[in-house]
Amino acid sequence: MSIFKNKLILEVRKKMKNLIILLFVVTITLGMFTVSLAAIEPEYVWTWNTGAVPTAAHAQGGEVFAKELERLTDGKVIVKTYYAGSLFPAEAQVTAVSRGVLDFCGDIDPNVLIADQVPSLGMLASAYLWKDSQHMTSVLNGEIGKEISDIVAEKTNIRLLSAAYMGTRQLGVRDIGRVIKTPADMKGVKLRMPNSQSWLFMGEALGGNPTPLSNSENYMALKTGTIDAQDNPLPNVIARKFYEVTKYIIMTGHYISPNMLGINEKLWQSLTPELQDNIMAAADKAREFVDNLIKEQEAEAVAFLKGKGMEFIEVDRDLWREHVKNYYLANKISSQWDMDLYNRIESAAK
Repeated sequence: MSIFKNKLILEVRKKMKNLIILLFVVTITLGMFTVSLAAIEPEYVWTWNTGAVPTAAHAQGGEVFAKELERLTDGKVIVKTYYAGSLFPAEAQVTAVSRGVLDFCGDIDPNVLIADQVPSLGMLASAYLWKDSQHMTSVLNGEIGKEISDIVAEKTNIRLLSAAYMGTRQLGVRDIGRVIKTPADMKGVKLRMPNSQSWLFMGEALGGNPTPLSNSENYMALKTGTIDAQDNPLPNVIARKFYEVTKYIIMTGHYISPNMLGINEKLWQSLTPELQDNIMAAADKAREFVDNLIKEQEAEAVAFLKGKGMEFIEVDRDLWREHVKNYYLANKISSQWDMDLYNRIESAAK
């Protein structure tokens, strides 16, 4: 019996030893796992919102921004992206960033943020300010852009980080019995414009009769004749199927659309210079992505729309530019513009 007991004791001791070793390994593993989790726990979780659907170029740019910022900060910063106004509707997101209840806004329009709240920078919402996309990109993402960002931040509590190219707006016109080639030909043309003072004035400066409507109402309004024309970049004409209810694309190229990324100014000022640099680098990468995608889409859009039977009308843009700029400068809307800055922007095109 004693031999049996000794064997039993030895077996029990062996199993206990194995159990202790197993528990030790498990404890170490769990400890390492806990340390690993602590190491990747983000220090910041921020929100980014756009009114655009996920397939839109600047919405995709938001995803690029979020991933690049997470990479640059080794996971210390997570940006949660919200599309189609799912966190804040498009008309409320700018106010949300200003108040600090939203961290980033992915599609700031100068006509919405700047023209009404910072009149000295109202020229940024005017037609024919930009010679081309390169002019707009170099100015708004360069030294002048930094000055503009400082002014906007002081007035609105929103700091502008970058300005992507969102396309060149052209006029899409239904069959009204004549072809438009000059601003004089726009007389009596009911031109849909977004419902803001600066947008409506732009329609007036182009020679039309501006009619405020949301983009979602354009299609039926063109189909029923409630309006005669709309203005959008060519990819938008395809996305909203305006080619079904319009006949002509008048290549006025009157507005180079910038899409601005903005951050709450109080949040920005609370960050380290290193983190600010990371944000700017991520914003720049997202901007380049959007720029390239939009230019590809515009190039493809011409062939697509011609295939749908639309007629492209080339016009004398210098004539349009002179008419429109003279209209702005002769009107009180430009009386509060910083003309020194306006002239510097124009000179940058040369």
